[in-house]
Amino acid sequence: MISLLLKSQLCWRAFRCRSEVMRQYHRELMAVISQDVSQSKLIALDLEMTGLDPNHDQILSIGLIPIENNLLLLDKAEQKLIKVDGGVGQSAAIHGILDKHLQDAIDIEEAISWFLEKTLGKVLVAHHAPLDINFLQNAMSKTIGESVKLCAIDTLTVERRRLLRKHDVLKEGSLRLGACRTRYGLPVYAAHNALVDALACGELLLAQVAAIGQGEPLTVAELLAIK
Repeated sequence: MISLLLKSQLCWRAFRCRSEVMRQYHRELMAVISQDVSQSKLIALDLEMTGLDPNHDQILSIGLIPIENNLLLLDKAEQKLIKVDGGVGQSAAIHGILDKHLQDAIDIEEAISWFLEKTLGKVLVAHHAPLDINFLQNAMSKTIGESVKLCAIDTLTVERRRLLRKHDVLKEGSLRLGACRTRYGLPVYAAHNALVDALACGELLLAQVAAIGQGEPLTVAELLAIK
């Protein structure tokens, strides 16, 4: 039932798209929705931005790492730095990206084209996915010229659901990426590098799937439906 609902939503989005690129993007995802997660093509992502407001701030970098057959394909990991208007400002204190690092960066239009090519037919995975997805949707809408809706497995939401089955109240900070990883015995990596955070998110998802599924099949649709 869940997969049918998600497929119908993707079908409707594909039907309404004026852009052939986005039409194909949604159609490719329809084939993946009902698959077992362990047999599906996923892609972990993370963004670094100049701030937290997708209407005013800009994407500085995108990190992507494909996941297939429960393995992170590190040889296919990629990161792109992206030009911004005005400069990185005080956000450099968070992510360490300086204006000088963007001298050979690509523009946002090229970045979106690259992103769509690399993620075609793959399910997005992110920690606190709504933040990254809102930035991507905003940038894609401006680039493509029409409203765009993306879907993603959110490892933060998956972890919240799992923890609330055991605890009535969650401790502050318990859903941060590092804290989530620690519960599964995963090492804590230095934060705020798009590629490193994408790796951390991908590893976390594999640990979550193993813990939640307990050997039973778990579909992409079931993870996408967790809110």
